[in-house]
Amino acid sequence: MKKVFLILLFSLCTFSLFAQQKRIKVVHADNNITDEEKYPGATILLGNVYVEHEGITLRSKKAIYYQKRNFLKAFGDVFLNQGDTITQTSKYVDYDANTKKALSWGNVILKNPTITLTTDSLRFDRLKQKLYYQNGATIRDTTNVLVSNIGNYYLQNSKFQALSEVTLTNPDYVLKSNDLIYFTDSGKSYLTGPSTITGENNFIYTESGFYDTKANTSYFTKNSRIEYDNKEIKGDSLYYDRNLGFASATNNFQLKDTTNNSIIRGDYAEVFQKLDSAFVTKKAVAITEVEKDSMYIHGDTLLVTGKAKNRIVRAFPRVKFFKSDLSGKCDSIHSNQLTGLTQLYRKPVLWSEDSQITGDTIQLLSNTKTEKLDSLKVLSNAFIIQKDSIGFNQIKGRNLFGKFIENDLRDVTIIGNGEVINYLRNDESKELIGIEKLACSSMNFKFENSKLITSKFLTDADGDTYPPSEFPENARKFRGFVWRESERPFTKDAIFLKDEVANDNPSLDKNVSNDILPQVFKKETLSAKEKVQSKKIVKDKVKNDE
Repeated sequence: MKKVFLILLFSLCTFSLFAQQKRIKVVHADNNITDEEKYPGATILLGNVYVEHEGITLRSKKAIYYQKRNFLKAFGDVFLNQGDTITQTSKYVDYDANTKKALSWGNVILKNPTITLTTDSLRFDRLKQKLYYQNGATIRDTTNVLVSNIGNYYLQNSKFQALSEVTLTNPDYVLKSNDLIYFTDSGKSYLTGPSTITGENNFIYTESGFYDTKANTSYFTKNSRIEYDNKEIKGDSLYYDRNLGFASATNNFQLKDTTNNSIIRGDYAEVFQKLDSAFVTKKAVAITEVEKDSMYIHGDTLLVTGKAKNRIVRAFPRVKFFKSDLSGKCDSIHSNQLTGLTQLYRKPVLWSEDSQITGDTIQLLSNTKTEKLDSLKVLSNAFIIQKDSIGFNQIKGRNLFGKFIENDLRDVTIIGNGEVINYLRNDESKELIGIEKLACSSMNFKFENSKLITSKFLTDADGDTYPPSEFPENARKFRGFVWRESERPFTKDAIFLKDEVANDNPSLDKNVSNDILPQVFKKETLSAKEKVQSKKIVKDKVKNDE
C-alpha cells in the first residue's frame, strides 16, 4: 500500500510539473508551413513572427517551433522582451520554454534600465534571472564600461560577477582584475584576486578589496599599495578616497618616497595626498637615507608636512633616533629639510661617538647639499660628558656651539659660565697623570676621534691640575651631572624600547607644548569627529610651513 501511495504521489507531482509548463503561444506569423524531412515535428513560422511565453515576447523574421518539446528557434532580427525591464536584439535565439532558458548569439545587445550588454553569445536563465557568457562581453552603465571574457549577471540585484581579463574603465581610472563582483545600480565593486587601478595621478594594486566607483572610495585588505608622485603607500588594510586624495592605513603602514630616499612606518596612518603630508602613530618611525647610512626617528606620533625638498618632520612625545654615528633622545623634535635645521626639545640628549651632549634645547644643522652634519647648538645648560675608565671628562657652560667634520664633532666653543674637568693621561702608556679642573667664561676645544686634543681659554681661566690622589671624589662631577647611557639606543630597533623617565622630571611623558603637539593627536584612536579635526590641523600646519 505504501509503495502504491509513493507511485501515485510521484505521478501527481510529475503531472503538476508538466501542467505548470505553459506552452509557447504563437500570436502572429505571416505564414506557417511544415517540412517533416528537414524539421520533423516542427512548424516553420515565416514573416513578422510574434510569440509569447510567461512574461516574455519574441519577434523575428523566421522561427521553427517544436510544439511537443515546447522549444523555439528564432532567426533574423530577433527581438526579445521581458516585461518593462529587459530588451534584447540578436541574430539568433534558441528558447526552451520548459526550462525557461534562452541561448542568443550573433551581435547580441541586451538592455535594462541601468546597463547595456553587448556580446556574441549570451545565455539567459529566466528562473534564476541570470545572464551568463563565456566568449567575452562589454557592459556599460551610466558611469563605467566593463569588459571581461567570462561573466554572470544577476538581474534581481544588478550584480555582475566578471571573470578572466576583466577591465572596468571609468573617466578617472582603469581597473583590471581576473575576479570582480560589480553592482551596476550602486557602482560598488569587490575584488577577490590580483587587481590594479590606474588613474591619471596614481596607481593601486591589491589582491582583495572593495571599490565604490561612484563615490570614488575604496578599502583594500591584502598585499595592497598605492603609488603616486614617486611615493608608495602600503598597509595590511588601506582606505582611500580618490576625490579627497586621502588614505588611511592600519597595521604595517609604510610610506616610501624615492625623491628623497625616505620611509615612514607605523601601525596607523593618515596620508593627505594633495597636501603631501602624513600623520602616523603606533610604533611610528621616519627613516631617511644619509650617505648610505639611514637615520631612524621614532616618536609616539609623527607629523610629516610639505613636499620632498621642503618637508618638515615633527615627532612627539618620547622621541628617540638612531644613526650609526649619532643617536639621541628628547620629548619632541622638529626637522626642516629645506633649511637642514633639526631642533630637539625638552630634556634632549645626543650621543656622538663617546660623547653625551645635553642642554635645554639642542639644534643640529645639516648641509642640505651634502646632507652631512655641519654644526651644533646647545642652548642653556650645555653639558658634554665622556666616560673615562675611573671617572668622567666634562665640559659645561651656558651655551655650546660645535662644528662637525665628516659627521665627527671636531670643534666645541663654550660661551658663558664655562667649566671643565679633564682626566689627563700619558699619550703612550695612557697612565693617569692628573685631573684638570678649570672655570672660564668662554673656551674652545678641539677633538679628534672623540678625544680632546687641545683646549683654548678665551678669557682668564681659574683652576688647577691635581694629582689623582689629591682630587676629592665629591668634586669630580659638576652640578647637574646625569649619565644617561642606559637610555641610549645602540641599534635601530632599540629606538622603540621605552625606558624610565628621569626622576627629576616626572612630567616628561605627560605634556608637550601646544605648538609641537596638537591636542587631538594625543589619542591613539581617533573618533570620526577627531579625524575631521586632524585633517584641519594638518592643513593648518602645512599652511604655516609654507
